[in-house]
Amino acid sequence: MTKRIILAVSGSISAYKSADLTSKLKKKGYDVHVIMTEAAQAFITPLTLQVLSKNPVHTDVLEEKLADRIN
Repeated sequence: MTKRIILAVSGSISAYKSADLTSKLKKKGYDVHVIMTEAAQAFITPLTLQVLSKNPVHTDVLEEKLADRIN
């Protein structure tokens, strides 16, 4: 079973390190899911982390793209 990691990225200069961290975790076999604040997106784009994690990046915690999951 693959272990899942949720990586939360906030708005600071350290947001740049999240790309390196995501890459390293994927190479070790982890399933990485990223959530970003709006401020974090000023430092690094969601697309960068999406490509590295191979998963959608969540930028709005209230958005549900799959409406059938809402109970």
